Amino acid sequence: MKKSLFLIPSFFLAFPVVAKAFCPVCTVAVGAGLGLSRWLGIDDTISGLWVGGLTASLIGWTINWLNSKKIKFRGRKILVTFLFYGLMVVPFYWMGIMGHPFNKLWGIDKLLLGIIFGSLFFLLAGLIHSQLKKNHENKSFFSFQRVVFPIGTLVILSLIFYFLTK
Repeated sequence: MKKSLFLIPSFFLAFPVVAKAFCPVCTVAVGAGLGLSRWLGIDDTISGLWVGGLTASLIGWTINWLNSKKIKFRGRKILVTFLFYGLMVVPFYWMGIMGHPFNKLWGIDKLLLGIIFGSLFFLLAGLIHSQLKKNHENKSFFSFQRVVFPIGTLVILSLIFYFLTK
């Protein structure tokens, strides 16, 4: 019985698929980082970084999924982007997590500021990885470079904002 349970996942590993957008490990790590930071009571700016990274990752996945299904229409990237940010940000306002007048940094809500920085730098890290890989005969410089760049960027930003908000 135990052998058959092991063979089922092994069967799926025998048929790899091409990774697109941000890898699943990045998305899971971002989601786990967000949950952990909220549970530990870490500042909303840092939590927002991880929400922004997760949102950017999900947008990339969704656009690639639409492309793979040959679902193309004018403005789909913009629509998907607004839809995901709306689905992330609006509930935070409704639940009272976002919009508190004393929860601001540089005049912007801390969670929203984190989401903006997290999204931009997560996307930038992915673009840098792609460019480096393209310039290196379509090979990464080191193992897990695709994971290290976006997650490493969020970790570094988390440390920077930790000391800024301390």
